[in-house]
Amino acid sequence: MIDMDKIATAFLHRFDPEPAHELAITAMALGLTPKAPKDDPALAVECLGLRFPNPIGLAAGFDKNARAARPLTRMGFGHVEVGTVTPRPQPGNPQPRLFRLPEDGAIINRMGFNGCGIDRFCRNLARLHRPQPNGRRRGPIAPLGANLGINKTGSDPLRDYPELVARVRPYADYVTINLSSPNTPGLRDLQSADILAKLLAAIATRNPERPPLLVKLAPDMSDDAYEPVLNAALQGGAQGLILTNTTIARPEGLSSPHAHESGGLSGRPLAPRARDVLRHVAQLNKGRLTLISAGGIESGRDVLDRIRLGASMVQLYTSFILEGASLLPRIKAELLNSMREDGIASLHDAHGLDLT
Repeated sequence: MIDMDKIATAFLHRFDPEPAHELAITAMALGLTPKAPKDDPALAVECLGLRFPNPIGLAAGFDKNARAARPLTRMGFGHVEVGTVTPRPQPGNPQPRLFRLPEDGAIINRMGFNGCGIDRFCRNLARLHRPQPNGRRRGPIAPLGANLGINKTGSDPLRDYPELVARVRPYADYVTINLSSPNTPGLRDLQSADILAKLLAAIATRNPERPPLLVKLAPDMSDDAYEPVLNAALQGGAQGLILTNTTIARPEGLSSPHAHESGGLSGRPLAPRARDVLRHVAQLNKGRLTLISAGGIESGRDVLDRIRLGASMVQLYTSFILEGASLLPRIKAELLNSMREDGIASLHDAHGLDLT
């Protein structure tokens, strides 16, 4: 049988990464995507006060301008995180700025929060919720997250993040504060506990009612830096952490000619550090915040391993880019098989099993 998803992915990979990405988003926005069957109930997850049909989310960075949110959820993701969006439109860094490393199962990007800005972003989100002629609303069929960032110039984080939350709160099921992209100068400085506490206080003052709030952290922090940040997130009213963003490190053994391009590295080489950070933070967390793990997830066993290490859900990016839509049915089938092998009936039963 001809696998059209694999053919489409191979076709896209004949183009340079950024034009290919734009072509993929355009096709999805036009509805040229497969529709996934209903998920097995054993894959459902409840966290953040929400129900997710499965634990496999799409990380921010794929649909920066919220142009294809509904088609992406129809493809079978358990949640989709759109953005990162900034207050004002900006072009991002000079091209080329996106590199595939297929030999290493990786991607390097130095995009620099290119995007349409919050005004158009919210117009795109609003279209998801327009009533149809039958009176029904046809928003995404899985929870939608909005990932928020700041402009490269003229930013004021204590002003910008609270206002961005206010703008997206009518449309998003949860909100992520991105403090960890390596491609916006000074952004990672906001990961200190003191600054995070001030940011969360400003967000709470501006938004006494809001969706669940998550904070996305980098893998390049020292191990002892995570505990004060975790405590600040808890005390500031955040509901979760996303662990982790891309890394500026370059692990040994990379073979791609693009391996030494500057920017954030994602995918398979990030997996060992992503697992280590998850285990470390989960042991500190003791179940108080929802943890979402990202970094080098390529199989159903990878998903289950992260859940056993204390994650409630995971997010994909690189493996989806490199493999395409066929990744999702494969990874779900592998996840169900891994659960059977481990004697696990539901993901709730697997949560934190490997923490000591």
